[in-house]
Amino acid sequence: MINKDNNSKIDILSLTLDELTDVVSELGEKAFRAKQIFQWLHQKRVRTFDEMTNISAQFRAKLQDYFCIKSLFVCKRLESDNDNTVKYLYELEDGNHIESVLMEYNHGNTLCVSTQVGCKMGCRFCASTIAGFKRDLLASEILLQIYEAERDSGRHISGVVLMGIGEPLDNYDNVINFLTLLSCPEGANISLRHVSLSTCGLVPKIYELAKLKLGLTLSISLHAPDNKARSEIMPVNDRYDINELMKACHSYFETTGRRISFEYALIDDHNDSFEDAQKLAKLLKNFICHVNIIPVNKIKERNFKSDRKSAYRFQKYLDELGVNATVRRTLGADIDAACGQLRREYEI
Repeated sequence: MINKDNNSKIDILSLTLDELTDVVSELGEKAFRAKQIFQWLHQKRVRTFDEMTNISAQFRAKLQDYFCIKSLFVCKRLESDNDNTVKYLYELEDGNHIESVLMEYNHGNTLCVSTQVGCKMGCRFCASTIAGFKRDLLASEILLQIYEAERDSGRHISGVVLMGIGEPLDNYDNVINFLTLLSCPEGANISLRHVSLSTCGLVPKIYELAKLKLGLTLSISLHAPDNKARSEIMPVNDRYDINELMKACHSYFETTGRRISFEYALIDDHNDSFEDAQKLAKLLKNFICHVNIIPVNKIKERNFKSDRKSAYRFQKYLDELGVNATVRRTLGADIDAACGQLRREYEI
């Protein structure tokens, strides 16, 4: 149902095709108009209703009265000289800022998107949480990061990772809405098998996500092999400890059949020893998964550090223990492409 007052308009970019069809019918128009409008928004990527030339002027005026088309603006753009990685700092309509990173691979271009303005999770090695949490992003604001990156770069984006600023499962409803819009054949039409969602481990939401059987890849930000080490760097572990998290991961695999990826930010003298590797191998025993080792990003407020040499040493440990692991390829190193750094520096 349409719910609008004199001071607000409906965010039309966040409406799924089914929702838009219902609203269009409510406005007294034929249902096929919804598909036309949806394609104007999500395929032709228009920014105003006046650009919808196969919609009557009278109906365009009605759309203008009831709806708004959200926007975001590129306020800073950094491009790597090494690997064509592009980092975007976007300004939202309310003046807040978020980041996304466009990465080039042999199989195509992938965009790392943000799902919140800031983050509540408090992971001690992460720059995103230092600037504080402001608000959740709307589905349209997550989607627009893709649309504007394609518009600016001229590159087609075929893959999406929800690993930017914010915890995706803490903004669950908007993220699920975004995924519905992203995969709609009348819209961007990106298969969810080309989407990876990263979570620090909000266990109840992992169970909810599993029930949807979306086909995406679930990436767990694990970063430590036991509760003591994990709680020291990830406060979320005090709410949902490793045992609860692993149980949820097993359930996710059993429900979806999709292999889980475990992210492991390597920190010198914290989680990088052979003993840590043994604990991790034991934790993941009989688990169909992949471990992605990431040398921790340097941020000035913390003393955490590691390098690729340490990462390859830890990978060797895991390989000897029978764990499938790789070291994440470093992209955009010359532009500090790690999430949260550009926003934090810009807003200081």
